[in-house]
Amino acid sequence: MKKLLLTLFLSAGLLIYAQVGIKTESPKAILDVNGDMNLRSKIAVFDATDNTVSQGNNDQLLVSQGEGYPPIWKTLRIPEYEPNKFYLIFNNSFSDKQGITFASYEQANIATSREVTFVKGTSIGNLNGFKKIDGLSKTISVFSTQSKAYFQFETVVQADFSTNGSTDTSIDYACGIFVDDKLINLRQRNLKAINSSHPFLTHTQIGVVENLSKGDHTVSVACSRLASYGATGRTLTIGKNVYSNINDFIAQSSLKVDVYEVPEVFNPIIN
Repeated sequence: MKKLLLTLFLSAGLLIYAQVGIKTESPKAILDVNGDMNLRSKIAVFDATDNTVSQGNNDQLLVSQGEGYPPIWKTLRIPEYEPNKFYLIFNNSFSDKQGITFASYEQANIATSREVTFVKGTSIGNLNGFKKIDGLSKTISVFSTQSKAYFQFETVVQADFSTNGSTDTSIDYACGIFVDDKLINLRQRNLKAINSSHPFLTHTQIGVVENLSKGDHTVSVACSRLASYGATGRTLTIGKNVYSNINDFIAQSSLKVDVYEVPEVFNPIIN
């Protein structure tokens, strides 16, 4: 009788750890159901790290972490978007303290008039004398065919002018905002000598581009020295601290990027 009971217990133990198939003779897991399954109570997940069982929270999903890892509960996150309305999808800002410098001989050689040269969509390779502010070159992602991207660029422009006196001394320069190295916005200004040395001005410009293709795009800012008047041999700096009347905190460049889209996909919808 004892031997019979021992045999039954051993057989039951083997059955406990065997694979069980419902409507299948070759189960692929401990429990393999070939058909519909109706749960009338609850699903719980065992966490081996603290020996607890989690049933998740209301509106959570059970998500696989891949082979060899236990599933985890995730919260479904679907934004409440209204059709055909733009929503802020991407927002970030960047700064740069290295800036760029133009010596007196680094003036752009513009063969034609400026209104012909500076045209929206022109490649930066076709604009002579433009230098990028490296720290403001960034990658952004667009997920919808309907989008509006806004760019706000700010920097400080300074020259090593001495006290002006009666001489009209100034430098023309231009800064452009580029997407995928194509010009989308440009501003020209003139920095004049004043009655004190090393004058500077705050340069601000805003650009916008609509309906970029879906995917990644590179945003960058570049500037050029266009012309000089009056005293010769003067250096122009943009977004760079060189002289003692300002510091690198004041001189630094910044770029703010906002991308609005009419949403087409939600990526990701769980967190």
